[in-house]
Amino acid sequence: MNIALIGASGFIGSALLNEALERGHRVTAVVTHPERLPQHDNLTPAKADVMDSDALAKVLAGYDAVISAFSGHAQDDVYGYYIKGVESILRALESIDAKRFLIVGGAASLEVAPGKLLFDTPEFPEQYKATAQGAKAALELLRSQSEQTWTMLSPAAEIFPGERTGQFQLGGDQLITDQDGHSRISVQDYAVAMIDELEKPQHRDQRFTLGYV
Repeated sequence: MNIALIGASGFIGSALLNEALERGHRVTAVVTHPERLPQHDNLTPAKADVMDSDALAKVLAGYDAVISAFSGHAQDDVYGYYIKGVESILRALESIDAKRFLIVGGAASLEVAPGKLLFDTPEFPEQYKATAQGAKAALELLRSQSEQTWTMLSPAAEIFPGERTGQFQLGGDQLITDQDGHSRISVQDYAVAMIDELEKPQHRDQRFTLGYV
């Protein structure tokens, strides 16, 4: 497939990029620092400002799918920057009538019990709350609109550099934990699940998650 990947040089974005290239997809990496990208015959760098929806639309036009690993982690106003970026991406996609949109979500909006989110537990780290609120707001935004077909993949509570096992469980809106109560996934296996969804859509207009059991 011919895909555009926003944020391809980040922690999750680079894993998605590697997985997509390994499977033979052609990837245009939409980044602010193209010099951070690896060299690959199927990789085309594209520098773009996510906040400029008109310019972004020109970059994103004509692809089989757009994947967003956009993040506001490095900003002072993480929540505000992130949600404005997602809104800009959606405006760009709407203007070009994009075929498919897949987006990296967060774990905080997953349920740990009926009606209780991970975000609302006492153990949720304070330093991640702004990022979590942004991801939660993005999910609400996607669910409230009908113009763009979308899929969001929320990781397990802990996502880390590890191995590509291909052995994990998928779920819906509930946090997946193992027998010891831990919710974990490697970034490599996260990428496997996202590119699987790209190739064989199972969660149109839905959020889903994954984790080791």
